[in-house]
Amino acid sequence: MGKIIAFANQKGGVGKSTTVVSLAAYFGMRDKKVLCVDMDAQGNTTTGLGISKKDLKRSTYDVLIGRARIQEAIVPTAFQNISLLPAVSALAGAEIDLIDIENRVQRLKMALMQCRLEYDFVLIDCPPALSLITLNSLVAADSVMIPMTAEYLSLEGLSQLYETIKIVKSKYNSGLSIEGIVFTMFDSRLNLSLQVVEEVEKFFPDLVFKTKIPRNVRLSEAPSHGKPVFYYERSSKGSEAYEMLAHEMLGEPLEPDIKPKRFIFSRK
Repeated sequence: MGKIIAFANQKGGVGKSTTVVSLAAYFGMRDKKVLCVDMDAQGNTTTGLGISKKDLKRSTYDVLIGRARIQEAIVPTAFQNISLLPAVSALAGAEIDLIDIENRVQRLKMALMQCRLEYDFVLIDCPPALSLITLNSLVAADSVMIPMTAEYLSLEGLSQLYETIKIVKSKYNSGLSIEGIVFTMFDSRLNLSLQVVEEVEKFFPDLVFKTKIPRNVRLSEAPSHGKPVFYYERSSKGSEAYEMLAHEMLGEPLEPDIKPKRFIFSRK
């Protein structure tokens, strides 16, 4: 049964989509079957995996409101072992459409129950808001991964998200846990960054990943080419960091092998 991980932070621009796409690519290269679920109307995960939104016939929106079965909306990608439940801008209207639907906070959970056995990992990219869409994601998930930047404004957002997770755990999903907190766009040369990490580690001593994702040009460029960074520039610092993060999540030694590898893949 696939492990379902929601990537959440109500603050935008913290690298949620990049983290989802990068980890999916690495897990896929490790022969793990991965489903990425794009729950953000901006569709950054969809774009980052090279899927054209204008060509989509079904999306997350159709699944949530019951217009399509999840198997009808999942599309293959050009990358090894990665499938995608894509998002389009219509998802922004799902908040209103879900109000009168029965079990509205469990729509994604019920949909994923139909297919999670087919995957080793299900990675959910949540929108940058504590909304009904995010709530659906947290109710469906086994754990929550929290990407955040090392800024003081991020601390307040982390506190709010932590309280939300506790509420979801008590009311809707007793098995929900925190996968961990990962710092993104990290610059170890800045005293502020180090102070924020220290502050977070003080309050969440066992939840902060050792791996920090640095600011990296290749990470920024990869989405515009519709590729995960591992396929765009395998030997980049961004690839190295996300490989180390994946090792850490899997409980493996933090020894990345960043030698360029040749992968054969094709769109089905």
